[in-house]
Amino acid sequence: MLIGLISDTHIPDRTEKVPVTVLETFKNVELIIHAGDLTSIEVKEELEKIAPVLAVQGNMDRKHGLDLPESIVKTIDGIKIGVKHGEIYPKGDTQQLYYIAKELDAEVLISGHTHQAFIEQLDDVLLLNPGSPTAPRLTDPTVMLMTIEEGEVDVEIKKIGSPVCSALNFKKE
Repeated sequence: MLIGLISDTHIPDRTEKVPVTVLETFKNVELIIHAGDLTSIEVKEELEKIAPVLAVQGNMDRKHGLDLPESIVKTIDGIKIGVKHGEIYPKGDTQQLYYIAKELDAEVLISGHTHQAFIEQLDDVLLLNPGSPTAPRLTDPTVMLMTIEEGEVDVEIKKIGSPVCSALNFKKE
C-alpha cells in the first residue's frame, strides 16, 4: 500500500491552498495521513479527492475549532501505525515521541509539529515526521511517501518539487 504523509499545512493561515506539487506527489497513493495542524477542514476535503484521509488534531486545529481525533491507530499489512501531532517540548524530542508510540502500542509513529521532516529508528519504533509542505522551519517544504508491503515499511522524504532527499527501509522482525 502506498501512503502519503503530510503535516502542518496551516491553510489558510500560512498559504491559500495545498500546493499543486503535493497533489501531484500523492496522485497514486491509496491513503493519506495528515499529522495535524490542517487549520481548515478544506485541506482534508481537498486531499480526499485523491484518497481517503486519516487526520489528527494539532495544537492550531484546536484553536480553529476542528473536530479531529487527538490520535489514531491503524494496522496496515501487519504494521501497527500510530498518528499523533506530537505537541511536545522540546519540539522533536525523540524520546518523548518513542513513549507516545509505546502508549499507542504502535510500531510506526507519524507525528508533525516541528515543521521539519525526519526519519528515525529508535529501538523497536520507527518515528516519522513528514515536515511541512507550506511552512517549513529552516528546511525545504516536504511530504513523505510510505510503502507498506509484506511487513516491510519503505519511507521517502519528498522535497516539494525536488527529488527524494532521504529514504529508509524498515523490516518488521
